Amino acid sequence: MSKRQGYAGLAALMAAVVLICGGIYLGVGAVKDKPPVRTPAAAAPVWIGTWSAAPVGVAPLVTAPGIPSGRDGRSVRNVVHTSIGGTAARVTVSNLFGTLPLRISGVSLAVRAGDDGPDAVRGTLRPVTFDRAPGATVAPGGQLVSDPVVLRIPYDSDLLVTVHTSAPGGPVTSHPHARQTSYLADGDHTREEAGDAYTMETRAWHHVTAVDVLTSQARGAVVAVGDSITDGVSSTPDTNRRWPDVLADRLAGRYGVLNEGISGNRLLSHDRGPSTLDRLDRDVLSRSGARTVIVAIGINDVLRAPYATTGDGVVTGLTDLTRRAHAHGLRVIGTTLLPCGGHPRCTPAAETERVRVNAAIRSGGIFDAVVDFDRALRDPYAPHRLSPVYDSGDHLHPSDAGYARMGASVDTKAL
Repeated sequence: MSKRQGYAGLAALMAAVVLICGGIYLGVGAVKDKPPVRTPAAAAPVWIGTWSAAPVGVAPLVTAPGIPSGRDGRSVRNVVHTSIGGTAARVTVSNLFGTLPLRISGVSLAVRAGDDGPDAVRGTLRPVTFDRAPGATVAPGGQLVSDPVVLRIPYDSDLLVTVHTSAPGGPVTSHPHARQTSYLADGDHTREEAGDAYTMETRAWHHVTAVDVLTSQARGAVVAVGDSITDGVSSTPDTNRRWPDVLADRLAGRYGVLNEGISGNRLLSHDRGPSTLDRLDRDVLSRSGARTVIVAIGINDVLRAPYATTGDGVVTGLTDLTRRAHAHGLRVIGTTLLPCGGHPRCTPAAETERVRVNAAIRSGGIFDAVVDFDRALRDPYAPHRLSPVYDSGDHLHPSDAGYARMGASVDTKAL
């Protein structure tokens, strides 16, 4: 069960501690130099998400064959990228898809040294506690939010969230297709700044689904929800070139940008994770500081047999999503579906439904604002296809240039 509500008073206390005890912060030269974010001086510090990843399913915790999930004695050093900074952080660990209690004996948080590898910036590693205890047990289907960790969190930088499981915990909740290398080690190495023990690699995030920061500078969080195109499939690994990353760079620490994309996800039916409508509360509405949601979903609904649906069905689902988000006070920005001509599943019938969905989105009757990804990336001489410069080669997922174009297409004033 989430403990976010229980920390309201503690957050205020932490803010005072941070202001008084400036000596415990990192030195200016320890992390990337970033321009300050200008906000009203009277702004009170609040918890806002700086990074997130939707839990998708279960996956082996290791790359080597024959070793079970949740093997006791293993440490996972997850590399996550911040979109805003703050004076403290808290970490969410999940056992959503676990069938046994997840016994965590240690968690740590640190700023990563450099742009690759598992080493931490010297002096930044902090133990993470839960109810002031160094370990915790997460029930099957549950999650826990840590106590606040006092640490200067820079924006547009990498954090190391290391989790050690001391006992077998069954299937491990993970997010595959992370497009980010994280690291594995035998034994408990959560307290080590040096990454020498982390001799194995993984391209999935394990256990960790969110990092929030305590900040008086950011204005809130923008949640991007979608499928593999939001997840960043086909972008260059370890470079943070997904379109939400590009948007975060443009916002320069003023808003947290949370990526809740799942490869293969659909708006209406379950496939590679719960449908977007079913996971809306968990992955969007409950995100810390969420103010705006950007919705980029629906192409798999019209492409993927045997559950392909009509464009009218997608429009109905998008309208329901917007209604629910409005009920929670969120602004909703919708995006048109990208061209898919040339992809094996993009039949003439599927193309007809895609065009129908885009026409409804552009009409202005569903969302508060629209980002026209279709027009931004399509080939002007063959509008049913991606422009070659924006095509990764599979005629469905964008290239790095395509993702950059998408991130640049969002009107930041509409947020």
